[in-house]
Amino acid sequence: MEFRMESDSIGLRQVPKDAYYGVQSLRAMENFKITGLKLNEEFIKSLAEIKKASAITNSAIGLLDEKIEKAITAACDEIIEGKLHEEFIVDPVQGGAGTSSNMNANEVIANRAIEILGEEKGNYKIVHPNDHVNMGQSTNDVIPTAGKITILRLLEKAMSKLEILHKALDEKSEEFDDVIKMGRTQMQDAVPIRLGQEFKAYSSVIKRNIARLNKVEKHLKVINMGGTAIGTGINADEEYLSKIVPTLNEVTNLGLMQAEDLIDSTQNLDIFVEVSSGIKNCAVSLSKMANDLRLMSSGPRTGFGEINLPSKQNGSSIMPGKVNPVIPEVMNQVAFNIIGNDVTITMAAEAGQLELNAFEPIIFYNLFQSIETLTNGVDTFVENCITGITANRERCRELVENSVGIITAICPHVGYKKAAKIAKTALKTGESVRKIIIREGILRESELNDILDPIGMTEPGISCKNLIAK
Repeated sequence: MEFRMESDSIGLRQVPKDAYYGVQSLRAMENFKITGLKLNEEFIKSLAEIKKASAITNSAIGLLDEKIEKAITAACDEIIEGKLHEEFIVDPVQGGAGTSSNMNANEVIANRAIEILGEEKGNYKIVHPNDHVNMGQSTNDVIPTAGKITILRLLEKAMSKLEILHKALDEKSEEFDDVIKMGRTQMQDAVPIRLGQEFKAYSSVIKRNIARLNKVEKHLKVINMGGTAIGTGINADEEYLSKIVPTLNEVTNLGLMQAEDLIDSTQNLDIFVEVSSGIKNCAVSLSKMANDLRLMSSGPRTGFGEINLPSKQNGSSIMPGKVNPVIPEVMNQVAFNIIGNDVTITMAAEAGQLELNAFEPIIFYNLFQSIETLTNGVDTFVENCITGITANRERCRELVENSVGIITAICPHVGYKKAAKIAKTALKTGESVRKIIIREGILRESELNDILDPIGMTEPGISCKNLIAK
């Protein structure tokens, strides 16, 4: 392998001659062998968008030679298209508040721009990573802005999957609207409910989570570009400060806004805690739903057996024919991981000191992962589980008929004391509540049929009104 010599404040260092990254990226790669992973693809593109907008702005105000700006812009466009991503060699978890990621972008863009201008990589007299590509910027406004742009793009994908899930749950609520089943509280028989009502509740909580994430998206669009090191805008031209965000909007089409208080926006990372909380809330709702599906489908002979989940793969290496609820199980595990990530994000945001929080790399590593795993989890949840669920209608009805829980629906018609006596008799003898009531002449069968009508038992007041009418 051939090398070129580069220098930084640490000293001289050999860099592979064909590499687009430079000495600072190489040192970071060696120092931060943490996850073994590369920077998020969307994050890399976001960095390139910021560098492009900065070059255009600096050129427009006369600070950057137009020829250099065109070369930088062309290099950024290639990265935005997905090229040169293999040259981003730093680990996502790194010390230095993201300086390594920022310099990796600066070096790759500079060397590609040098190449575009017909010179050899490493000739920073032509295009310099700091003086030209990073002009008017700091790691401390570039990295949080790139993080927000990335999160906005990742959330867009997540929201589209959540909308599909919401629609699928709505469709199931209509399909199962006439399926009466036993409702349970604290894992004990409670009162009847329609399976469609349960699925409507799942749909409602997803709708609420979508609304919550829509709200947080607005806060993500407030960025600190122009604040440079600590929000005071040092080394940024006044005209650059006023034009960088509008230019970045032209590049990203995201409707970004410059923060009113750039110092606050630089040192406080509460927005990322807010995003993580929204993702965690969604994950908790999905995990609870997955728990319910595993319970309702349990069996097939000795459990609830109220619904059937699609069979996706063998469930055991030793028990023939066993099929496990693997899709709800993976949704649970996605949620567990997101909840853990949320703790890390919370602690990292709290750990900031004075004018900067140095822990954005771990925040973004966990937050990007949370959004992407939620997106992928929801995708498989819909495609491989929700849309294929079927109801065991007779089993559901049988459990209702044989449950003592239906006595609650009868209580307003016979009184609490008599209803309690019927329930105790049913539990003691194993007879159904219906059989005891008819045998003892407490209610006529026609009256009982009205009271135990599926709609009457699962909507407020209908049973009582029927009795009063008679």
